[in-house]
This record gives sequence, structure tokens and C-alpha cells, in this order.
Amino acid sequence: PSLSTLTFMHKIVILDGHALNPGDLNWDALRALGPVTVHERTPQELIVERCREAEIVLTNKVPLLEESIAQLPALRYIGVMATGYNVIDVEAAHRRGIVVTNIPAYSTPSVAQSVFALLLAMTNRVEHYTQQIVQEGSWTRSPDFCYWDTPLTELCGQRMGIVGMGAIGTRVAAIAQALGMEVVALSRRGQEAMPAGVLKVDEDTFWRTSHVVSLHCPLTPSTHHLVNARVLALMPQGALLINTRRGPVVDDEAVAEALHAGRLGGYAADVLSQEPPPASHPLLTAPRVFLTPHIAWATRQARERLLHTLVGNVKAYMEDKPVNTV
Repeated sequence: PSLSTLTFMHKIVILDGHALNPGDLNWDALRALGPVTVHERTPQELIVERCREAEIVLTNKVPLLEESIAQLPALRYIGVMATGYNVIDVEAAHRRGIVVTNIPAYSTPSVAQSVFALLLAMTNRVEHYTQQIVQEGSWTRSPDFCYWDTPLTELCGQRMGIVGMGAIGTRVAAIAQALGMEVVALSRRGQEAMPAGVLKVDEDTFWRTSHVVSLHCPLTPSTHHLVNARVLALMPQGALLINTRRGPVVDDEAVAEALHAGRLGGYAADVLSQEPPPASHPLLTAPRVFLTPHIAWATRQARERLLHTLVGNVKAYMEDKPVNTV
């Protein structure tokens, strides 16, 4: 049957639409494919109730695990509105014949941009000086034409180590090279797969020689707490660490301890192991911490690409030609 014939045969439920579309985008292209119910957020206890009659369920961070999937006989398709799909019990879905898809590579330019926004926040401290000058008057009271009270670091000539050389890691490497940085990689890929000018090194060399480390590896059992007390002790005194990938790749308590001890020069992250973090989170009170609230992916342009791919994924599923399956 044609897509127009299929349109009214598919009930679509969005469990947590607010993050993707807080009101500046619209769902019209998705609604053209069938009846859509949008929930801004869905608590755990309402997942089954809201999805009971849905053939197509779309989720960003609301988990769909085996217990819920087993109670949803109409479910045939789960669309993750993100790249990471750890919130889905993929094996349970596959046992039921349910198609699972994700959205690859939509956020690459935005996340790479955020890496350097965080890095420059640590090295140039623009926000700090703007506040001191405009709100506190420190420059006005200065006896000199210039004023600074923090270390200022030139990135040219520094070594950036990148963990994971996928699309984002590769884009970060290119920007680092444009700034005059030397780039080394910790990657499962061989040297022949590295971008021009990027050197793959062994793990010990990587951690001991990188002045800046940016994390871009997926969260797996082998990368959980990849950055721990042992690794932090290997890093050069005053090294900078950036995490825009997944919070649990880093042992937050070990990073906080390294910051308090003065070994780590700074930690910048867009992700934490618990989101939103509790008030008692150790990094909220550690020195030289620069945090953004999981927004590296959230530029309007990236969200528009995400939504466009999401609609394409659903349409391809309806045409029995699923794409971006996991």
C-alpha cells in the first residue's frame, strides 16, 4: 500500500517531546504520517498507560525496558530521538520483532563547537572577566591598563588527546589543529583510519602527554569510569579535561578529588553521571569546574536536523524499509 493509505493506520506517541521541541519547532511533518500524541515529559509510572495503543513510540530519555515492552502488544517501532540508545532494552525489543532506530550524527557541528566553548572558558575565562569588569568594577579600580587574576593559557603548541575518533572526535581534531594544537588519539581504529596529522598512541602515552583531553567514546561497560583516579594520576600537572559525551565515562568523585588536590587544572562538562544532578553532587562544589546543563546538542540547527531525520526514520519504517536501525 501507498504511504497515503498507511497514514491512518499508525498511532504515534512521543513520550518526552519538550527537549527536542520546547516550542520553537513544530511536529507538522510527523503529524502528516499519522495521529500523533505529544507528551512533554512522561514519568516511569505512566509509560505503559500512554503507550498502550501505540504502534510507534518515540522517546529521548524516557526508558523503554523489557517490563514495559512486554505490556505493549501494539508496539512495533521505537524511535530514539537521540544518538545514544542505552535507554532502550534493544534485545527485548528485537525478541518481540520491534524495530529500534536512532538519530546518528545530527549534532556533530554543535557538540564540537561546545567542546571549544568549554575549553576556551577554561583558558580565556571571558565570562569571569566580563563579570569582574562590568559587575564588580575590578578593571576600573586597576592601577594598570590591564588586569587579570587567573592563569591565561595559549592553546597553540599544546597537545590535545581525543578519546574516540568518530564523527565528533574527527571534527574536534580539525578545530584543534586549526588552533595550532598537536592532536593524538585513543581509538579502536588503526593509524590508517586517523585523519591527516592525527597520531594514534598507546594508552599510557596518551594520558601522560595530553595537556587537554576531550572525551568522545560511547558509554559501554568497558568505558564506564574510563577516567578514574589511576588515569587522573597519570595526566600532566594542570591538564584540562572535557566531557561532552556521557557522564558515567568519568568517575565524578575522582575528578572532584583531583581538582581539590590541584592536580587537574580544570574540568569542563556538558554531562554528569546523574542528570539533573543532586545538590550534593561533588562537582558542584569543586574548584575550576565549568558545567553546562546537557545543551551541547541543543542548538536550533541541530534539533532541526534531528527532527528531519526522525520523520525520515518513521516514514522509512512505514514503507517497510527501516533505516538507522540499532
